[in-house]
Amino acid sequence: MQVSMTVNGQAVSEEIEGRMLLVHFLRDQLGLTGTHWGCDTSNCGTCVVWLDGEPVKSCTVLAAMAGGHEVRTVEGLEQDGELDPVQQGFMACHGLQCGFCTPGMLMTARALLDRNPSPTQEEIREAISGQICRCTGYATIVRSVQWAAAVQEAALADPGGSAAEPLRSAV
Repeated sequence: MQVSMTVNGQAVSEEIEGRMLLVHFLRDQLGLTGTHWGCDTSNCGTCVVWLDGEPVKSCTVLAAMAGGHEVRTVEGLEQDGELDPVQQGFMACHGLQCGFCTPGMLMTARALLDRNPSPTQEEIREAISGQICRCTGYATIVRSVQWAAAVQEAALADPGGSAAEPLRSAV
């Protein structure tokens, strides 16, 4: 069957098997390997992408179900050569170690900050509770999201300034 959708702002149309999962469509058909495929049971959250602006586990969505919709992957976070503040925060605060869970964490964190630009630690932990990280213990992930929130807040307060550098030690 033919499926058409928008992925990271680009229209795509591909021939697929009706039972193909969105995670495999993104990785195998489109070559967007930033979306990881982890547990095969929807427990780990490494495969989180956005479907029409909402985080979903792409291992639970058939590619055919995404037809006519907008999908955003971790590759779509970077804009015009600039990393998203969440990506910068994970680098600055060591929110990643092996990196396997990172794409799903980034997509979930970005969605959280879009809904709630100043989340508490508890709200961050709740947002990422559907994802498993076996390396970090989550403390650095939470700090990374807090860092991104602080950078965004500073950027809104001073749109022309360079807010990221002075805030590196703020959280």
